[in-house]
Amino acid sequence: MYQIENVLRPYAWGSTTAIAGLLGRPASGGPEAELWIGAHPDSPSTAIHPNGVTQPLDALIAKDPAHFLGGESVAAFGPRLPFLTKILAADQPLSLQVHPSLEQAREGFARENAAGIAADAAHRNYRDDNHKPEMIFALTPFRALCGFRSPAASRAIFEHLASVLESAALDVPEIIKGVISDLGLPVEEEALRAAFTRLIQGGTEATEAIQEIEAVLRAGAPQEPHEDALTAMVGINEAFPGDPGVLISLLLNHLSLQPGQAVYLPAGNVHAYLQGTGVEVMASSDNVLRGGLTPKHVDVPELLKTVRFESLGVPRVEAVRTPFGQELYQPPFEEFQLQRIELEPGAEPVPLAQSGPAVVVVVAGTVVLDSPKSDLRLQRGDAAFIPDVENPVNVHSVQGATETSIAFAVTTGLVK
Repeated sequence: MYQIENVLRPYAWGSTTAIAGLLGRPASGGPEAELWIGAHPDSPSTAIHPNGVTQPLDALIAKDPAHFLGGESVAAFGPRLPFLTKILAADQPLSLQVHPSLEQAREGFARENAAGIAADAAHRNYRDDNHKPEMIFALTPFRALCGFRSPAASRAIFEHLASVLESAALDVPEIIKGVISDLGLPVEEEALRAAFTRLIQGGTEATEAIQEIEAVLRAGAPQEPHEDALTAMVGINEAFPGDPGVLISLLLNHLSLQPGQAVYLPAGNVHAYLQGTGVEVMASSDNVLRGGLTPKHVDVPELLKTVRFESLGVPRVEAVRTPFGQELYQPPFEEFQLQRIELEPGAEPVPLAQSGPAVVVVVAGTVVLDSPKSDLRLQRGDAAFIPDVENPVNVHSVQGATETSIAFAVTTGLVK
């Protein structure tokens, strides 16, 4: 087992205090958006050998993938750690985005390589050949946009906006009239595609409509029964004034997670995290197609090929509790599953639900990872990489502990 040091990403939308507070260390003074825990080549964790020598985790794994990952993982995902874990802390909305399927990622990556697009080019869509299904586990109250509402539900919101504009003696913008018409189409996929396309291509017409709507709402126009969606829309507009994504947010489910709740995000699901801190787990990829709420590149034609235009219920992940005291969150992806481990002082050890490699991060107290080959003590803020060959591992509280210990472990989802 290897203790690992992890890379902090200081994106502007990040909280200045949440990650530092969670892990019990001083804040950096700037935004701290994501702590990357894994072997993604963009920001690999650093493995600390028993003799103190350090090495990038991706380089360590590359020396002997079968040893570190296990034969089953290598056969399924290739010679790379198949998942990436992040502690994510958002103070402002992230970009509206969607992730490609595995087939789309492979085709798009090969196409952009053949076109000679530099790997770090700002207009590149596909950074690698992998898909990026995700799951977010809320550590604090967490707000997000997640997947399409039904066309009828979205149409009711836009009809309400048209009504409040008319009540203020204002003309209803043509783009709003068009969206209302689009959402009335009889086939759900056609309705959502038409409305989404109209808005993302709305340009100055969308911006002007947003300005009028926001002014009317701030002047006290009634928001019921759509208060949650419209309040969120106004907040999003504060971060990205006039961005078409502000209106697109009204097509999407508004999700509020309480601590301990989780959702998964499959390929094609349009989403955006708005605020909160959580443990995010994903396949090891950086493929993101953006649809707004960002100064970064937005490739509308490629985005429209990737989005799944269907309304679905919010894809929650409920905890599975085993007879061994394990608390597991298992989305329908083979690349990863999450285990939450809570140990009261003096509690019996909990087996790590390990299939292939694993990473562990401690957010409260101190734990000891114990395998037949070695053991490793981790305190709050510490993390570890556990090779496949260390399996089985038990997680212990430390003798004489006076506080509850909490850790999160991620392994592959090959065994449910």
